[in-house]
Amino acid sequence: MNIRKTLLAAFLCVGLVPAVLLASLAFVQARDVVQAEIRLNLKIQAEGVAAYIDKMMFERLLNAATWSRLEIMQEIRSDDADQRLSRFLVDLHSGYKDFYINFSSVNNEGRIVSSSDAAQLGLRVENKPAWLDVSISGTNVELVSPTEEEGGALLMRASVTSSVTGKRLGHLLLTFDWSEVYDVLDQAASGGGRTLAILDREGKLIAATKDLRQRGLLFDDALADWRNLATGKTPFVRAGAPAFDSEVIVGTAPSRGYEKFAGFGWTTVIIQPVDQALKPVHRMALFFLGLLVLVILLTFPVATMVSTIIARPITALTRFARGYMRNKILQSPPSAKGGEVGELTESFVKMVRDIDQSQQNLLRASKLAVVGEMASVIAHEVRTPLGILRSSAQMLQRETGISEEGRELAGFIDSETERLNRLVSAMLDTARPRAPSYGEVDLHALIEQSVAMLGGQLQKKEVVVTRSFLAANPVIECDEEQITQVLLNLLMNGLQILDHGGHIEMVTRDDGQYFCIEISDDGPGIDPQERAKVFEAFFFKREGGIGLGLAIVQQIVSSHGGDIEAIESRLGGALFRIRLPRNQSGEA
Repeated sequence: MNIRKTLLAAFLCVGLVPAVLLASLAFVQARDVVQAEIRLNLKIQAEGVAAYIDKMMFERLLNAATWSRLEIMQEIRSDDADQRLSRFLVDLHSGYKDFYINFSSVNNEGRIVSSSDAAQLGLRVENKPAWLDVSISGTNVELVSPTEEEGGALLMRASVTSSVTGKRLGHLLLTFDWSEVYDVLDQAASGGGRTLAILDREGKLIAATKDLRQRGLLFDDALADWRNLATGKTPFVRAGAPAFDSEVIVGTAPSRGYEKFAGFGWTTVIIQPVDQALKPVHRMALFFLGLLVLVILLTFPVATMVSTIIARPITALTRFARGYMRNKILQSPPSAKGGEVGELTESFVKMVRDIDQSQQNLLRASKLAVVGEMASVIAHEVRTPLGILRSSAQMLQRETGISEEGRELAGFIDSETERLNRLVSAMLDTARPRAPSYGEVDLHALIEQSVAMLGGQLQKKEVVVTRSFLAANPVIECDEEQITQVLLNLLMNGLQILDHGGHIEMVTRDDGQYFCIEISDDGPGIDPQERAKVFEAFFFKREGGIGLGLAIVQQIVSSHGGDIEAIESRLGGALFRIRLPRNQSGEA
């Protein structure tokens, strides 16, 4: 794995692991809060519905007790002969028809003597056993358990006593519309996906919302154990059978009565399927999941960008090192920026450059060592016979009897031996360079002097040398004789390669702590593939050359702590750029 992928993985871990942990923790906390809120809401709703049912039943019981004590109820003694009680019951039904189905009064024999429904007069009423009984304001009221067969009607019996004898005259019968309770439960369950039910003290389902009524569980004890399990508990989760096919959350509330009415011991049950109840939790889970995906989508490109930015200089440095190891050619180094990576890049590039320079110096030294050995052999083996040849030629030239042709040949021998002697001297200078002797030198003046020294040869080939002295201060510390040799070698190199009417341009400029000299011409130039080789010993392209001039130039420039490079000039030919340090006091 490369450094970019490692950094990317690290950033993703740093960014995503805490995000996942925080999202998970937040989800768990929020889920617990939501579940607790759901349970609390179920319990509160169950208590609210139970209280409303208790109030409703208290009002109905109070109606029965109050109306049974009215003076008009004494008409039962005369079997309501004048129909006053029947008219009263008709009026009563007209005012309370939303709550009661029918009002009747029966005598002790169970015969209906008055009724809001005239068709029931004279009928006998079956004396069903009381399901519940309660004393309201001193009046005993009995309730007969409703059944599905009776259409959801609850019969309420209130005793009517004689105002004279205190004995029972009969009963006031109120047929309470039990569907009113259904409506209360249906309304409480509407829109919430919940199911409500009322269990009596034996656990029988006496009222429920529409879904349970349609399942045929009404007036059944199939849910009796739910009441027993729920007694005194907060909402709990249990299997939904037989009412539901999945797990449900059950909230319960016991009947607490109303005012002085103690209640019937009923239990209001609110049921909600777990899947339905936890929909907010599921939506919250999707929200957190979406938030996590968003964090991932935002983190990944940011982590990729940051890892790329951090790894880019190291990757560039790696490519630079691989390129050098593969081709042994220094490519353009990666740009160094601030920080530790920038320092590493600068140090590494400097190290590679030093290694490359050392290799070049070693190669050059090995070549110059060969030159040294050759120079020693030449100095020993060649110079002595050259001296004899030259002396002999000079003596022949002084002979009076020699012909003009012989004198000319002797002159050729003299000049050629002198040329060979200069060649030997050049090779010896290359093999045994001396250390520079530094002093303050005006390079502008030195350039003018070098051009003047070659004035005759330049004039002969009609080569024009233009000078542009842009450097503010031309005085530097250098060896005047060696720098003169550098300038002459470069000028001679251009002069020899140029045709008649050529152009040489010499420019000086400041380059920080360095003094820069550029010598360019409009000649054929140097092949880009050969520019790195022109400073090697014995490399030459010009006929008659020996390949030592530019090697000597580079050797002198390097000994001054400078550098030289060959590039293409704006004139179309070659350009040699020399950089020499202005001050040699820092050189050790």
